[in-house]
Amino acid sequence: MYWRYLTRAARRCSVHTTSSRTVGWWDHVAPAAKDPINGVTEAFLADPSPFKINLGVGAYRDDKGRPVVLQCVREAEAKIAGSEFLESISASVSTKMVEESVKLVYGKDSDVVKEGRSAGVQALSGTGACRLFAEFQRRFHPESHIYFPDPTWSNHHNIWRDAQIPERTYHYYDPDSKSLDFAALMDDIKNAPDSSFFLFHPSAHNPTGVDPTEEQWREISYQFKVKGHFPFFDMAYQGFASGDLDKDAQAIRIFLEDEHLIGCAQSYAKSMGLYGHRVGCLSILCVDSKQAAAIRSQIQQIARAMYGSPPVHGILLVETILSDPNLKSLWIDEVKRTTLRQNLEKLGSSLNWEHITNQVGS
Repeated sequence: MYWRYLTRAARRCSVHTTSSRTVGWWDHVAPAAKDPINGVTEAFLADPSPFKINLGVGAYRDDKGRPVVLQCVREAEAKIAGSEFLESISASVSTKMVEESVKLVYGKDSDVVKEGRSAGVQALSGTGACRLFAEFQRRFHPESHIYFPDPTWSNHHNIWRDAQIPERTYHYYDPDSKSLDFAALMDDIKNAPDSSFFLFHPSAHNPTGVDPTEEQWREISYQFKVKGHFPFFDMAYQGFASGDLDKDAQAIRIFLEDEHLIGCAQSYAKSMGLYGHRVGCLSILCVDSKQAAAIRSQIQQIARAMYGSPPVHGILLVETILSDPNLKSLWIDEVKRTTLRQNLEKLGSSLNWEHITNQVGS
């Protein structure tokens, strides 16, 4: 009995000592730097003015700042009512959503679609698609860098940094002329080491709204062929930028015509107003269907270790809208918008707002 008492006492002492030693596990953790986009929303919430407008919102809002649900989404929700959302997503639904997404960005009649040369997987919106590709890049091109436009969406830096991919920038925006610094951009492409990775915004460049013209995209694509660079497109605004799905994908189609292998992250957060559902797709073009199957298996394995599979509800909504001709037509009508410039001029502003219509805006 005495030895049992000593043993229990020793255990209590050990637990107390261990607890004392573990108190400081997280004392060295400092607050993370504030995200500049989220910072706008935080400032909005803190502002007591009744006339405030949240300029950090990237999704549909009505005049009172409330979320707008598109009619096509409401009708899609009615169609999928009664589906079993407590089960993980089925392979058929996932495959259909990816197939429709690939058609949307590369063209339904493209050889890529017909020959099955696209390795595509569903992702947690555009952010998740970018993160999957960054990790794929790290695993299979660990010596590479990623070139971002200056400026770019702030989260791009976080995503590739966490994947331990060194980043560089290329010239893009000229703040004096409020336009593309095309000559400097081309110089950076030419001077980058051969076979470098570049990230592009195919439409509605975030945060400037400035996009290259069709002719400029063709020059960029040609120079990429010369240098052997890899283009990765972050497509967050297809349809939402101009109201024309094909026009917003024009840059990608040009690279496709020139027979580049392409990577693309797609998001339906803005274009379908599904910000809270986190629906996206990552696709990588390959030389043939055999290579596509191998790359798809690798991306799926990466996703499996990160989050398993994304929520099913949003994927069912997107799959339903894209595969139903009537709902897809309704969606295309709903993403067409009037311009900010027209409204500003109607209000009697004396300033020159031409850059609003010369840029795409997001």
